[in-house]
Amino acid sequence: MRRAGRRGRQAQEERPMENGVGQEPGVPEPPPAEGTSAPRPPRARPRLVFRTQLAHGSPTGRIEGFTNVKELYGKIAEVFGISPTEILFCTLNTHKVDMQKLLGGQIGLEDFIFAHVRGETKEVEVTKTEDALGLTITDNGAGYAFIKRIKEGSIINRIQAVCVGDSIEAINDHTIVGCRHYEVARMLRELPRAQPFTLRLVQPKKAFDMIGQRTRSSSKCPPEGRVSSGKETLRLRAQGPATLQDGPSAVEEEAARRVDDLLESYMGIRDCELAATMVEMAKCSPSAAALACAVDSVLGEFAFPQEFVAEVWAAVCSPRGGQE
Repeated sequence: MRRAGRRGRQAQEERPMENGVGQEPGVPEPPPAEGTSAPRPPRARPRLVFRTQLAHGSPTGRIEGFTNVKELYGKIAEVFGISPTEILFCTLNTHKVDMQKLLGGQIGLEDFIFAHVRGETKEVEVTKTEDALGLTITDNGAGYAFIKRIKEGSIINRIQAVCVGDSIEAINDHTIVGCRHYEVARMLRELPRAQPFTLRLVQPKKAFDMIGQRTRSSSKCPPEGRVSSGKETLRLRAQGPATLQDGPSAVEEEAARRVDDLLESYMGIRDCELAATMVEMAKCSPSAAALACAVDSVLGEFAFPQEFVAEVWAAVCSPRGGQE
């Protein structure tokens, strides 16, 4: 019996370990030989947690685990116990309705997110006495189009009840919730002259210190606010996962600003994320014709005119745009 036990123990000691090293259980692996380095463990993806508040006032919440704007709104709504459809838009690092601080497709890792939610609903009657109303439209990426700019001296500028930040909910009782900004801008452009129409607007809920403010932007507008360059940002995408990347360079920011100006001139919209996307596409296109093909395949729903695409390519890829 003893002999059999010794043979059993000897077989156990001679059995190779699963890792290929004949090492007894509980004995640590020997240190690497001199001159070699131990393999590094895989780098864990950092946990990205962002601070958030309701713009009209609330405790501070923390959100994480989102990859696009709709998911971001859902996370904010969950923290504060509201519906995601209550959120009109978000600003970064300010509770004010500041269109230069709108949350777009990039969030700095240290940015503080303020959510502007539905406030009072109002209706205004407008008579289109000239082709342009003086409105610039953008949208929140989740179904709400809202006013980003009001041109000084325009038709809308003379209607005191209409403010920057107001969401356009309906035109002549026809709801536009779910429409993109370019669709709303097209509807407004196609309205006949001299015929009154009604806008149903929803203004952001305001704190007491914000009541009575009427933010406006003149025709001479400062550059659109974007995440400062040189800092790592979270890039939100409509399709695919969010990615970490460096913030845009000064050259890229300037090119995106010029493209955003072209969007306003041709389409009556401003969209810093769309502008940044077109800058990326232009940089990868050897000619304006190649950019036109790329834009048509990816952004065909916008129906951009050919002259607009040519100007985008020139704005990004000409020597004046910082590209050789």
